[in-house]
Amino acid sequence: MKLNILVAGCLFTAAVAMPAAAETIIYTAELNGLSEEPSNMSPALGTATVTIDTELRTMRVEESFSGLLAETTASHIHCCTSVPNTGLAGVATPMPAFPGFPLGVTAGSHDQTLDMNVDSSYNPPFLAANGGSAVNAFNTLVAGLDSGTAYANIHTSEFPGGEIRGFLAPIPEPESYAMLLGGLGLLSVMVRRRRV
Repeated sequence: MKLNILVAGCLFTAAVAMPAAAETIIYTAELNGLSEEPSNMSPALGTATVTIDTELRTMRVEESFSGLLAETTASHIHCCTSVPNTGLAGVATPMPAFPGFPLGVTAGSHDQTLDMNVDSSYNPPFLAANGGSAVNAFNTLVAGLDSGTAYANIHTSEFPGGEIRGFLAPIPEPESYAMLLGGLGLLSVMVRRRRV
């Protein structure tokens, strides 16, 4: 009887922890010169956080950076390389930079939410490569973020190909940990019960 109550409790916990139909996915990257291709010795550092809302189809981009050797000329997301965490890819988001991104500085921050339902949220060649459809471009970009083949890049006048970059990786959502813990709890009870 106790086992049935425990199983029911684990199933309830898993059900409560399941994400709703709408999903918010967060990706992060540490930006540095060694991650560039070719790599460089820039002392600059930065972070990028991209939050995707799959229901609203929005993308929030938060970036901060400091120590650049030259003034910023561009910042955007590139997608998609042929191999995760390496290589070069075309620009997926607006050129030369996200709307409102600080250009002409060596340090700064940026926080912008883009409506990914509109064509202007994409670089025209990326949009064209995805059938001219914002829906297809969004799906390709999210797939690239999920697979580790999309990266954030900050370009400067000294490094026109990019001074610092980082491949964006998803942060596991709390629901996954709750389901994992519930499953491990159930497994340990079953193992304990077999021993007795």
